[in-house]
Amino acid sequence: MWFKTILILSIGILVASCSVAPLSGASSSGYKKISIEELSALMDTEEFTLVNVHIPLEGNIPGTDAMIPFNEIENHLNELPLDKDAKIILYCRSGSMSRTATHTLIDLGYTNVFDLEGGYNAWVANDLPFEE
Repeated sequence: MWFKTILILSIGILVASCSVAPLSGASSSGYKKISIEELSALMDTEEFTLVNVHIPLEGNIPGTDAMIPFNEIENHLNELPLDKDAKIILYCRSGSMSRTATHTLIDLGYTNVFDLEGGYNAWVANDLPFEE
């Protein structure tokens, strides 16, 4: 009898948690996205760590702090802030590698991780400065 009660309560909690809307700027899968315009505006006004996770390296956004392969990010935590609440913005060429790396960092306890929408390609397409 108690097993059925716990099962019903668990299902209710699961259903309720799935119906909650994500926070502004957060995707439905839990990580936060940042637009090209938002990143450009932050460049001179806010402190954050900008990381290129694309492999092979094809170019950088000026001000990039580190270049870490997306599939090895957990092995390069020494290149990231010690404070897991510090703002970290990841990008790759188009977005898929940075999305993967963002999820990895969130799984490792980082709480303020952003994925650049459209990645390096979108940055360049908006006629913003870049480094090859």
